[in-house]
Amino acid sequence: MNKTKETFVFGFALFAGFFGAGNLILPPLLGFKSGEDWWLVTLGFIITTTIIPLLAIFAHAKLQGTLFDFGKKVSPIFSLIFCFCLFTITIALPSPRTAAVTHEMAIAPFFGTSPLLTSVIYFVMVFIFVMNRNKVLSILGKYLTPIIVLILLVIIAVGICSPVAGMNPSNFESPIISGLLEGYQTYDALAGMIMGGIVLVSINNSKNKMSFHDKKIMIAKSGLIAMFGLLIIYAGLIAIGAYYNGQFGEHISRTNLLSGLAVKTLGHVGSTFLSILIALACFTTAVTIVVSISDFFKAYFKTFKHGYLITAIICCLVGIAVGQMDVKYIIDIALPALMFVYPLCIVLILLNVIPIKFASELVFRWVVLITFIFSIPDFLGFIIRNENLEPVKSIIPLANQNLGWVLPAIATFILVNLFKKSKASD
Repeated sequence: MNKTKETFVFGFALFAGFFGAGNLILPPLLGFKSGEDWWLVTLGFIITTTIIPLLAIFAHAKLQGTLFDFGKKVSPIFSLIFCFCLFTITIALPSPRTAAVTHEMAIAPFFGTSPLLTSVIYFVMVFIFVMNRNKVLSILGKYLTPIIVLILLVIIAVGICSPVAGMNPSNFESPIISGLLEGYQTYDALAGMIMGGIVLVSINNSKNKMSFHDKKIMIAKSGLIAMFGLLIIYAGLIAIGAYYNGQFGEHISRTNLLSGLAVKTLGHVGSTFLSILIALACFTTAVTIVVSISDFFKAYFKTFKHGYLITAIICCLVGIAVGQMDVKYIIDIALPALMFVYPLCIVLILLNVIPIKFASELVFRWVVLITFIFSIPDFLGFIIRNENLEPVKSIIPLANQNLGWVLPAIATFILVNLFKKSKASD
C-alpha cells in the first residue's frame, strides 16, 4: 500500500474512532436549541471537537510516544496518574455509552431485548476485533468509515437542501460558549490524546523503517483527514437540528430527535439507515478506544506478556456493566469528571504543540498547576449548589461560564516565560 493510500486509511480509521454514535446524538440537539444562532454554536463546538483534537494528533506526531509523554514534563508521577484518570474515564463512560446508544436506537426499537443482552453481545464482538489488532485500522478505514460517512452525508444534504420554514429562536445566552462546553461531551480532546497513538503503533508495525520525519507527516495528515470529516459532519448535524427545530416538541430527547430527523429527511427508510449507522459508528469507536488503551499498557508494561489481553478484557467487562444503563444517565454522570479533566487535557495538548522554547518543564508545571486549581470551582459546580460557589466564581473571570481556568492559565504561561527570559538575560 502506498503512503498516500495508507494515510487516508489511517485518517478514516481515526475519524471512525472519534465519531462514535454517542457523539452523533449531541450536535442535532445543540442545533435544535440554538435556532438561528446555530453557526455561532458551531464555532464554539468545533473548537473542542475538531481544533483541539487535531492539535492532539499534531502533538502525537511531534512526540511519537504514548499518552504518558504528554504530561511527563510536569513529572513522571503526575503523568502516570493523569493517564490512569483518563483511561478510567474513557473505559467507564464513552466506551460503554456506545453500547447504550446502540441498544436504545438500533436494537430495542426492533427487537425489544434487554440492555444487558445487547451490552454482552456488543462487547464480545468488540473483544474479537480488538484481539485482531493489526487488521482493525484496515477494516475501519477501508470499509466501515466510508459507509458511515455516506449515510450521514445523505441525511445532512437532504436536510439542508430542503429546510422547513419557521425556525425557533435560540435558547442560549452565549451560543459560542455553550457550543464549546457541549463539545466536552464528545470526549474528542481525550480521544485525540488516547487514539493518536494508534496510528503510530500501526505505522511501526507495518513500516518500522520509516523515518521520524516521514512518520510525523503521515500522522499529521491522517489527523487532518479525520478532523476535516468531523468538521463537515458536526456542522451539518447542528445545521439540520436548527432547521427542523420547529418540527419537534421542546423537551425532545437527543435520541428521539436524531431518529426524527432521519425520518424527516429520508422518510421511514431513514430509520433503517440510521440503525445501520448507529451500529457501525458505535462499534468502531468502542473498538478504537479499547485498542488504544490496550496498546498503551502493552507499551508501558513491556515485561508483562499479557498486558494487551488483560487490558482488553477489563475494558470489555466494564463496558458490559456500564453499557446496560440509560444513555442520558451516562451523559449526566460524566459532566463533573469532564469539567475537571478537560481543561488539563487542553493545556497539555497546547503545551506539547507549541515550540519547545516556550514550553519548558517550569512552564508545564505552573500552567498545569494553575489550571488544576481554577478548574475546581467548575467541577464542584456540578456536585454542590451553585449559590455556595457564588463568592468564589464572582472574583474569577469567566467562572460563571465554567471557563474560570482560561485566563489564569494564559497569564501563568506568559508570566513564567517572562520570568525565564529575565533570568536568562541576567
